[in-house]
Amino acid sequence: MNFQYHPTTPLAYFESLVQSDTDFPLLEAAASLGQDEEASLDVQQVLADVDRLLARLERRIPEGADGLSRLALLTQFFYGDLGFSGNANNFYAPENSYLAEVLRTRKGIPISLAVIWLELARGIGLEAQGVSFPGHFLVKVTLEEGLVVLDPLSGESLGLDTLAERLAPFKRFDAVMEDGDPPLGLHLQACPARDLLARMLHNLKEIFASQDDHPRLLAVMDRLVVLLPEAWGEWRDRGLLHAQMGRKQEAIDDLTRYLSHAQSALDAEYLSDRLAELKAS
Repeated sequence: MNFQYHPTTPLAYFESLVQSDTDFPLLEAAASLGQDEEASLDVQQVLADVDRLLARLERRIPEGADGLSRLALLTQFFYGDLGFSGNANNFYAPENSYLAEVLRTRKGIPISLAVIWLELARGIGLEAQGVSFPGHFLVKVTLEEGLVVLDPLSGESLGLDTLAERLAPFKRFDAVMEDGDPPLGLHLQACPARDLLARMLHNLKEIFASQDDHPRLLAVMDRLVVLLPEAWGEWRDRGLLHAQMGRKQEAIDDLTRYLSHAQSALDAEYLSDRLAELKAS
């Protein structure tokens, strides 16, 4: 009997990871994004590297340490001993979103640092979550003493006044609660793992779009469609990119799917005309 081995593509592997929101493997799925840069990247090695960091951290925590002590030890370990920080010299480099590279250089952007930080925090028993704050991803920890919100670039604890200042540029003039207070709490809700991963991909999407790097942009869009299959705007964007790249049938397929779910969209008429042009060409 002849068996043939067909290696799993990076996209198929990613799809297998994000099928369900139950026990969503955030670290593994986020690490797998690097396979678009290096198909041979060993994602399991990335996970093992994080496990080794966690083992080092656990050895530093005294038995019976409370949450606040654990958080202080994590902050010292992550930012002080390991030296994780923002890549200030090249903040918009795509490598800042690839966890293998972040682990190697100890440099990243808020959301990629947050993914690693969250894995360590949860590993030592902290109730830690990501926060999809406008403009700058944050993390939070719920302790007996209360909620602590931190900047994953530095581990700095952010008070309400600082958070309100950071939110101010993104506020809509009518975005106020009935009592007149800004809805700061709405921006501190826990970010689901799927949404966190989508934000990472959207960062890469913006980078590659700004560089007109169509092949790398397409790889990111493929992942977004897999991750968010009912985000019809992603199908539209990929369809238009296919058209730019001369991939006519793929463009037709994606734009047809988009229009079948977005007949009332403001761009429906334009895209219907564009679809007709593609079919006629």
